[in-house]
Amino acid sequence: MKKLEAVIKPFKLDDVKEALHEIGIQGLTVTEAKGFGRQKGHTELYRGAEYVVDFLPKVKIEVIMEDQMVERAIEAIQQAAHTGRIGDGKIFVSPIDEVVRIRTGERGPDAI
Repeated sequence: MKKLEAVIKPFKLDDVKEALHEIGIQGLTVTEAKGFGRQKGHTELYRGAEYVVDFLPKVKIEVIMEDQMVERAIEAIQQAAHTGRIGDGKIFVSPIDEVVRIRTGERGPDAI
């Protein structure tokens, strides 16, 4: 099993959710986040004063899946989250040793 973590632009969340649903991903966790990468924030003007916004709003999506779904999920997220501009995000893939469904006690792929 693998865990995919994708950090994307907030306005792309619905597109990514739909793309994952279309390939058979049934559940995901979404967290509002702030951060920066190469873009290093930007400058804004507020009431005549200029200030730097260091941390930009992002959305972090976490999905656990079986190994054979990983490449399809990566492609779905890439296509759905792509704008072609800096700050489109990143996808991280990590191994998962065990999953336990609390309600039933199911383990492994059955618990996903």
